Amino acid sequence: MKRLILAAALAGATLCPAAAVAQDTSSGVLTVTATIASSISLSFESDASGVALAGSGTNAATMAFGSVSAFGTIPTAGVTRTVGATDFTVSSPFGVKVVTANSSSASYNLAASLGSADATNTWRVGATTLSTTPATVATAQGYGSAIAHTLAITIPQAAAAGALSRTVNFTATAN
Repeated sequence: MKRLILAAALAGATLCPAAAVAQDTSSGVLTVTATIASSISLSFESDASGVALAGSGTNAATMAFGSVSAFGTIPTAGVTRTVGATDFTVSSPFGVKVVTANSSSASYNLAASLGSADATNTWRVGATTLSTTPATVATAQGYGSAIAHTLAITIPQAAAAGALSRTVNFTATAN
Protein backbone atom coordinates (compact mmCIF):
# COMPACT_ATOMS: atom_id res chain seq x y z
CA MET A 1 0.00 0.00 0.00
CA LYS A 2 2.89 2.33 0.72
CA ARG A 3 4.09 1.81 -2.82
CA LEU A 4 0.67 2.66 -4.22
CA ILE A 5 0.49 5.89 -2.18
CA LEU A 6 4.04 6.85 -3.24
CA ALA A 7 3.28 6.13 -6.90
CA ALA A 8 0.08 8.21 -6.69
CA ALA A 9 1.99 11.11 -5.06
CA LEU A 10 4.68 11.03 -7.77
CA ALA A 11 2.08 10.93 -10.54
CA GLY A 12 0.29 13.93 -9.02
CA ALA A 13 3.50 15.95 -8.81
CA THR A 14 4.32 15.44 -12.48
CA LEU A 15 0.81 16.44 -13.56
CA CYS A 16 0.93 19.84 -11.79
CA PRO A 17 0.54 22.70 -14.28
CA ALA A 18 3.58 24.90 -14.92
CA ALA A 19 1.70 27.96 -13.64
CA ALA A 20 1.82 26.54 -10.20
CA VAL A 21 5.60 26.98 -10.20
CA ALA A 22 6.65 30.53 -9.30
CA GLN A 23 8.63 32.42 -12.01
CA ASP A 24 10.93 35.39 -11.46
CA THR A 25 9.99 38.60 -13.34
CA SER A 26 11.32 42.11 -13.66
CA SER A 27 10.14 45.20 -15.48
CA GLY A 28 11.49 48.58 -16.50
CA VAL A 29 10.58 51.79 -18.28
CA LEU A 30 12.48 53.32 -21.20
CA THR A 31 11.94 57.04 -21.64
CA VAL A 32 12.50 58.24 -25.21
CA THR A 33 13.24 61.85 -26.08
CA ALA A 34 13.96 63.59 -29.38
CA THR A 35 14.08 67.08 -30.74
CA ILE A 36 12.42 67.48 -34.13
CA ALA A 37 14.53 69.76 -36.30
CA SER A 38 13.37 71.52 -39.43
CA SER A 39 15.22 70.58 -42.60
CA ILE A 40 15.38 71.17 -46.34
CA SER A 41 16.69 69.03 -49.16
CA LEU A 42 17.97 70.17 -52.57
CA SER A 43 18.07 68.07 -55.74
CA PHE A 44 18.85 68.78 -59.38
CA GLU A 45 16.30 67.76 -62.00
CA SER A 46 16.63 67.40 -65.76
CA ASP A 47 14.65 70.01 -67.69
CA ALA A 48 12.82 68.71 -70.77
CA SER A 49 14.40 71.50 -72.86
CA GLY A 50 17.93 71.01 -71.52
CA VAL A 51 20.78 68.59 -71.24
CA ALA A 52 19.77 65.36 -69.50
CA LEU A 53 21.50 65.41 -66.11
CA ALA A 54 23.41 62.36 -64.96
CA GLY A 55 22.25 61.89 -61.37
CA SER A 56 18.97 63.74 -61.90
CA GLY A 57 16.92 63.63 -58.72
CA THR A 58 19.99 63.80 -56.47
CA ASN A 59 22.02 66.62 -54.96
CA ALA A 60 25.14 65.67 -56.99
CA ALA A 61 24.32 65.76 -60.69
CA THR A 62 26.43 66.27 -63.82
CA MET A 63 25.53 68.47 -66.80
CA ALA A 64 27.68 67.27 -69.72
CA PHE A 65 27.60 69.81 -72.57
CA GLY A 66 29.76 67.55 -74.73
CA SER A 67 31.85 69.10 -77.51
CA VAL A 68 31.07 72.81 -77.91
CA SER A 69 32.43 75.36 -80.36
CA ALA A 70 31.64 78.80 -81.74
CA PHE A 71 30.91 77.31 -85.17
CA GLY A 72 29.75 73.92 -86.38
CA THR A 73 27.36 71.43 -84.91
CA ILE A 74 26.88 70.93 -81.19
CA PRO A 75 25.91 67.27 -80.90
CA THR A 76 24.43 67.35 -77.37
CA ALA A 77 20.67 67.81 -77.25
CA GLY A 78 19.50 70.68 -75.06
CA VAL A 79 22.58 72.90 -75.50
CA THR A 80 21.87 76.38 -76.86
CA ARG A 81 24.64 78.47 -78.42
CA THR A 82 24.86 82.21 -79.04
CA VAL A 83 27.82 83.54 -81.03
CA GLY A 84 29.16 87.05 -80.44
CA ALA A 85 31.95 88.99 -82.17
CA THR A 86 34.69 87.75 -79.79
CA ASP A 87 33.07 84.97 -77.76
CA PHE A 88 30.29 82.43 -77.73
CA THR A 89 27.92 81.27 -75.00
CA VAL A 90 26.58 77.78 -74.44
CA SER A 91 23.70 77.25 -72.06
CA SER A 92 21.14 74.76 -70.84
CA PRO A 93 18.18 74.88 -68.50
CA PHE A 94 18.00 72.60 -65.46
CA GLY A 95 15.73 72.32 -62.46
CA VAL A 96 16.37 72.82 -58.77
CA LYS A 97 13.89 71.16 -56.43
CA VAL A 98 13.90 72.00 -52.74
CA VAL A 99 11.60 70.31 -50.24
CA THR A 100 11.14 71.06 -46.57
CA ALA A 101 9.99 69.17 -43.50
CA ASN A 102 8.95 70.32 -40.04
CA SER A 103 9.31 73.98 -40.95
CA SER A 104 7.08 77.02 -41.11
CA SER A 105 9.24 78.49 -43.88
CA ALA A 106 7.19 79.40 -46.96
CA SER A 107 10.14 79.92 -49.31
CA TYR A 108 13.90 79.73 -49.75
CA ASN A 109 16.72 81.71 -51.34
CA LEU A 110 19.13 80.02 -53.73
CA ALA A 111 22.84 80.91 -53.97
CA ALA A 112 25.56 79.52 -56.25
CA SER A 113 29.33 79.73 -56.55
CA LEU A 114 32.15 78.17 -58.53
CA GLY A 115 34.20 75.51 -56.78
CA SER A 116 37.36 77.04 -58.28
CA ALA A 117 38.09 80.27 -60.13
CA ASP A 118 38.00 80.45 -63.93
CA ALA A 119 40.13 83.30 -65.30
CA THR A 120 39.14 82.62 -68.92
CA ASN A 121 35.41 81.89 -69.08
CA THR A 122 32.35 83.55 -67.55
CA TRP A 123 29.85 81.33 -65.74
CA ARG A 124 26.29 82.42 -64.98
CA VAL A 125 23.14 81.01 -63.46
CA GLY A 126 20.35 83.09 -64.90
CA ALA A 127 21.54 86.70 -64.86
CA THR A 128 23.97 86.15 -61.97
CA THR A 129 27.67 85.91 -62.81
CA LEU A 130 29.40 83.34 -60.63
CA SER A 131 32.71 83.49 -58.79
CA THR A 132 34.09 81.49 -55.86
CA THR A 133 32.01 83.68 -53.50
CA PRO A 134 28.36 82.57 -53.16
CA ALA A 135 25.93 84.89 -54.97
CA THR A 136 22.14 84.89 -54.74
CA VAL A 137 20.60 83.55 -57.94
CA ALA A 138 16.94 83.44 -56.81
CA THR A 139 14.87 84.65 -53.88
CA ALA A 140 11.55 83.60 -52.38
CA GLN A 141 11.42 80.31 -54.27
CA GLY A 142 8.60 77.90 -53.48
CA TYR A 143 9.14 74.39 -52.14
CA GLY A 144 8.13 71.08 -53.63
CA SER A 145 8.59 71.34 -57.39
CA ALA A 146 11.54 71.81 -59.72
CA ILE A 147 12.16 75.46 -60.61
CA ALA A 148 13.94 76.10 -63.91
CA HIS A 149 17.28 77.90 -63.99
CA THR A 150 19.75 78.26 -66.85
CA LEU A 151 23.48 77.62 -66.61
CA ALA A 152 25.49 79.56 -69.20
CA ILE A 153 29.22 79.60 -69.98
CA THR A 154 30.68 82.37 -72.12
CA ILE A 155 33.91 81.31 -73.81
CA PRO A 156 36.28 83.67 -75.65
CA GLN A 157 36.88 82.66 -79.26
CA ALA A 158 40.59 83.15 -78.53
CA ALA A 159 40.54 80.50 -75.74
CA ALA A 160 42.66 77.41 -76.32
CA ALA A 161 40.83 74.23 -77.28
CA GLY A 162 40.64 71.63 -74.52
CA ALA A 163 38.61 70.29 -71.65
CA LEU A 164 36.49 72.61 -69.52
CA SER A 165 35.20 71.53 -66.13
CA ARG A 166 34.04 73.29 -62.98
CA THR A 167 31.92 72.46 -59.99
CA VAL A 168 29.03 74.82 -59.29
CA ASN A 169 27.98 74.76 -55.64
CA PHE A 170 24.35 75.56 -54.78
CA THR A 171 22.93 76.41 -51.36
CA ALA A 172 19.23 76.72 -50.52
CA THR A 173 18.49 78.73 -47.37
CA ALA A 174 15.04 78.71 -45.80
CA ASN A 175 13.43 82.10 -45.29
